[in-house]
Amino acid sequence: MKLHKILISFLLLISAGVFAQNASNPWQISLGLTMPSISDDIVTRGSTVSSNDLSGSLGAPSLMLYRRITGGLSVGGQLSLGKIKNDAAGGQDFDFYSTHVGLKYGFSTDNSFSPYLKAGVYGTTSLKDGTESFSKFTDYSNFGAVGFDLALGENFGAFAEFQFAKINENPEVSYSLISLGVSYGFGSGDSDKDGVNDKKDKCPDVPGLKEFEGCPDTDGDGIQDGEDNCPEEAGSVENNGCPDSDGDGVVDKDDECPETAGVAELGGCPDADGDGIKDSDDECPDEAGTEATMGCPDSDGDGVADKDDKCPNEAGTTDDGCPEVKEEVLSALNTAGINILFPADGYKLMGSKVMNALEEVKSILMANPNGVVLIQGHASEDGGASYNMTLSRKRAEAVKTKLVELGVDPSRLEVEAYGETKPKGDNSTSVGRANSRRVEFTGK
Repeated sequence: MKLHKILISFLLLISAGVFAQNASNPWQISLGLTMPSISDDIVTRGSTVSSNDLSGSLGAPSLMLYRRITGGLSVGGQLSLGKIKNDAAGGQDFDFYSTHVGLKYGFSTDNSFSPYLKAGVYGTTSLKDGTESFSKFTDYSNFGAVGFDLALGENFGAFAEFQFAKINENPEVSYSLISLGVSYGFGSGDSDKDGVNDKKDKCPDVPGLKEFEGCPDTDGDGIQDGEDNCPEEAGSVENNGCPDSDGDGVVDKDDECPETAGVAELGGCPDADGDGIKDSDDECPDEAGTEATMGCPDSDGDGVADKDDKCPNEAGTTDDGCPEVKEEVLSALNTAGINILFPADGYKLMGSKVMNALEEVKSILMANPNGVVLIQGHASEDGGASYNMTLSRKRAEAVKTKLVELGVDPSRLEVEAYGETKPKGDNSTSVGRANSRRVEFTGK
């Protein structure tokens, strides 16, 4: 009678505590057949009963009640009754009782087959030989068990379990229990404690919101995490939950320029001139250009940007974007330029012969409008080298100025000074020195 009172009190205690927390919790009740088995000799009333003479029989009842706490972990208790048959001559059979509390951990609890482990303490264990002279209760002995649950439907299942324990004193006996039976699961728990029971909770292991059927919305943007491409940053439905700070339709995580509105084709970066090159890579962001010229316009298509092209309207072959002057043109210019000579210490253009030569040079240039011509100024060896370098530059500049006055495009003319470094003829003679005071024409 005492045993039954203890068991009932234990079950009421667990039930009251659990249901006080939540009226809807996962439970499993199991009913089975148990066969106890004694491993040690029993000393009773001065005599010893050999374990070889003791045998259990499958058929005595077993009742288990467990409640899942979280994941595969459950807590509960068990009542087991049984009969140990004493085969010794004149011996009496033993009645077996045990109650326990313990923890149960199930593996693969979401599958139909789930092995489990148990461990805990016995509340009471009793071996009774049918007389009042021998009856022993042992408090809080440890036990361990291994078994499996087999689901047979949504609520029903079967189980099998092997359990090992020990009575610690009078008599000191090791024993085991084999239990087989059926189980019934009921209740719909709330594993993540979010107020949505597990049967309705689409995210039962993570606290969530009722409006999302128990799934979380970490960033609070009204889009549940499972459908939110940026679950930790508040965004919009249109962007699948991701933010778009500059409002250009490219979400921040994919936007190379998240603070400046741009175009999707350029990773969210702006392209002010619409030439397909983002402004940060465009050397001319306000003028449409080409990729080859780093976003700058190239009017003549020669691969040299207009800003660097000295002949922006003529396709050229030189680094400055100008076409090369043909050799025959240069030859004609130098033939005419033979007559452009200067006084010993001067750079002024004087005399009809010089003026006629300049007119001829102008005509050749006007007839051949392509290319840049370099006007090279020279000096004789009269005077110092530095003075002559300056003087030769002034002579080249004087020729350029006159040709521009005559109508030649100034962008086609450049000057260069050589001083006395390239004399023409023998500078020890007056004729040689005169011939050295000259200009020559070459291409760039």
